[in-house]
Amino acid sequence: MGAYEDHDVARRRFDVADAAPLLLDGGGVVTSWTDDARRLLEYPAAEAVGRCLADLLAPRDAVRVPELVERSLGGGWAGLLTARRRDGRPVRVMARITPVGESLGPDRLLVLLSDLSGSPGWDMNRATLEQLVERSPIGIAIVDRDLRFVWSNEALARFGGGSPQQRLGLKMADVQPGLDAGPVEARMRHVLATGETVTGYEHVGHVRSSPHRETAHMLSFTRLDDEHGHPVGVYYTVVDITERHRARRRLALLDRAGERIGRSLDIMRTAQELADVVVPGFADHVTVDLLEPVLRGAELAPGPLDDVDPLQLRRAARQSVLDASGPVVGVGRTASYAPGSPQVRCLSTGTSWREERGDPPAGQWAADPPGGPDAAFLEPGPHSVLIVPLRARGVTLGVTTFFRRHLQEPFDQDDLVLAEDIVSRAAVCVDNARRYTRERGAALVLQRDLLPHRLPEQDAVDAAACYRPADELTGLGGDWYDLITLSGARVALVVGEVPGHGIHAAAAMGRLRTAVRTLAALDLPPEEVLAHLDDLAALTDREECPEEGDEDCRSRTLGSGCLYVVYDPVDGRCVMAGAGQPAPAVIQPDGTVTFVDLPQGPPLGVGGPPFESVELSLAEGSTLALHTDGLLAGREPEWDVDAVHERLRAALERPTDSLDVCCRTVVEVLAPTRPRDDVALLMARTRRLDADQVADWELPADPAVVCDARRAVNRQLSRWGLDALTFTTELVVSELVTNAIRYATGPIRLRLIRERALVCEVFDGGATAPHLRHPRTTDEGGRGLMLVSQVAQRWGTRFVPDGKIIWAEQSLTVPPM
Repeated sequence: MGAYEDHDVARRRFDVADAAPLLLDGGGVVTSWTDDARRLLEYPAAEAVGRCLADLLAPRDAVRVPELVERSLGGGWAGLLTARRRDGRPVRVMARITPVGESLGPDRLLVLLSDLSGSPGWDMNRATLEQLVERSPIGIAIVDRDLRFVWSNEALARFGGGSPQQRLGLKMADVQPGLDAGPVEARMRHVLATGETVTGYEHVGHVRSSPHRETAHMLSFTRLDDEHGHPVGVYYTVVDITERHRARRRLALLDRAGERIGRSLDIMRTAQELADVVVPGFADHVTVDLLEPVLRGAELAPGPLDDVDPLQLRRAARQSVLDASGPVVGVGRTASYAPGSPQVRCLSTGTSWREERGDPPAGQWAADPPGGPDAAFLEPGPHSVLIVPLRARGVTLGVTTFFRRHLQEPFDQDDLVLAEDIVSRAAVCVDNARRYTRERGAALVLQRDLLPHRLPEQDAVDAAACYRPADELTGLGGDWYDLITLSGARVALVVGEVPGHGIHAAAAMGRLRTAVRTLAALDLPPEEVLAHLDDLAALTDREECPEEGDEDCRSRTLGSGCLYVVYDPVDGRCVMAGAGQPAPAVIQPDGTVTFVDLPQGPPLGVGGPPFESVELSLAEGSTLALHTDGLLAGREPEWDVDAVHERLRAALERPTDSLDVCCRTVVEVLAPTRPRDDVALLMARTRRLDADQVADWELPADPAVVCDARRAVNRQLSRWGLDALTFTTELVVSELVTNAIRYATGPIRLRLIRERALVCEVFDGGATAPHLRHPRTTDEGGRGLMLVSQVAQRWGTRFVPDGKIIWAEQSLTVPPM
């Protein structure tokens, strides 16, 4: 018998010593019983011998006996069975059934039963245990107290470092020279010192079997003790979790991309966020090139680009951990690629391109890069390259190029899928930014057209305005201000707001502002202007929301606010009315601040009591501060009127160099960056016309007085040095005074005002407005107002409490007709 057979016999004897043996015949009947069998199953030999083995097993296993006997006669069987003790209690046993020699009789079977009560499973022999560790896919090793290998299995050799025999006596740093073994050995020493088991330790690095590929392994460490409890070494296992690690890194990169890309609506910043996310974790060098129309926010045709103009691409972002070997295309510069280059092909086809290993032919890819063709890429030598087009909503926006140099593992197909996913997400953000750029550009044009480009020049007030939208991204809001020149050297000061923010609010504001200017041209009193605006808002709401009770439909003008103020520089009178807007503040010439006691009218279109006006006289040099409620709200959702009035008072009392500086300072103090509501502030410092700029006469209702009126006007124009306007002014005076005498009743007053224009006004007690007629050739009259309209720059009628005033203006800068 050889050494191997002796060793096997020793193992069999060891197994028999721990088991209860019995013999079966070929029919599965017990023919021999032992004391060990009696102790295990509690049957005496007299009751056990002659019984079928099936009678000693639980019903589930009893039916298997014929099959097990047949299999065992053919070579043996081992497995788990449930036996029944004499009192019926079940007991789990490990059964080994093997045929025996002819000396005990034909077809005899030896049954070895091992009690598994309190055991985790099989009482495995050494051969089974050796198979367990040798065939395990998990790397297993044992190191001594000096951390030198004393045993390892074949699976560990797959991670590099040699076979088990080559590892003996070496440390981990010896068998894996490129691996950072320090942290691993530190944990081994910790386990040796404390006896604490360490599980699930992950180590990332480059092992000898994959020097160019980052790998990840999970290690577990357990201390081994001798029979006296003294540590003799460490037993550890190694599992390759590289794919799991790479999947986690991909998911983490996608999470970072979702978190960091698209945090703004700026196209260039969004492109740079894409480059920053992937370097250095995914690539060494990244460039993002966008089409020129994309940066302008232009609309592009869907699908790949059939014809790519190299000059259309502009470098939007760049990030790198490599040192540049020469000039590179900077951000904002034109990125030109030659026809047939991978970038151009990706733009034309809309598909990605990958090169695992190769030296990018820069001279063929780039078209006239700065510094020559060799400067298109950073380092000479082999690179791994990915080129992915940026496409969103079927539109090609640009191209992204990823580089890895030769020291890293090349891009694989999984990397390409990951890059396409990240670029796809970034492309949506870039497209959102492009759309926002286009919409914001259109909105800003709209806003610029809706708000005054500059306040008109006039002699009634010095004015300054400041506007701050709540939506600073778009710069759009529903608040507005205006200064409108009226007849008789007067001005209208207006501030207002419509609900909401953004482009819809701006459009509604434009409609309301246009309506205010139209009503102002009619020279209506402030309360009548607001009454007409109230009717307009209610009518608009009915037209836009015809179904009553529709909560989702609401006109943008409904609930709007407006403050309308008329100031006359001749006598300093100021008349105002408000609808859903705060009363204005007045800064007296001495610097004290008061607030006008103005009846608060309801917002426009919601219904309520009639609007009331207030009239007050302002001293020359007084300053009116008209503002929307956003100036008082600041950042607070709720605010106390008295408290914010005190804040406004303090801001207005601050000394400043000019009205414009004062206006901006007040807004900065009360409505800092990102206010809760739009803010509009209009400040106007009053002036008075000098006495020698106004001349008036009381006239009787006598036709003969027309000649006297002409002579008086002639003398006044001579004193003002306006002789060039004598003829046209006499004509205007003659026609207006004649009409007043002929068609009106009561006293007649004639007034001339000289400011930036020459204003002629005739007051009478009539309540009807004259109308411009177009007389026929044979008509004897009806040509007076037509002549006035021809020689005057503008003319009109305004009603006052005790009559009406017909006025005509002549420019002092344009030569008379």
